[in-house]
Amino acid sequence: MSDVTYYVAMPFLLDNDGSPVAGAAEECQSSTAALRRAEILARGAGHIGAVAFSRSGDPMTGEFGDATLLRKFGNVPEDLATL
Repeated sequence: MSDVTYYVAMPFLLDNDGSPVAGAAEECQSSTAALRRAEILARGAGHIGAVAFSRSGDPMTGEFGDATLLRKFGNVPEDLATL
């Protein structure tokens, strides 16, 4: 099977210690849809920001490349790799 690209919007919230944590990721149909959804999520109640990203790979083997950041909205950690 060939590679498939998934587009995702994911909000960020603050935990009880005041540290940013990732919320529930939402799969979107396209990069444009992921960007729009992330912008909306960034302004949602309790959210401090959001990101839109894509990730490509083979769902049959479970092998996926690193995520590609499309855009950040709001107050999102600089280093997303630590989350």
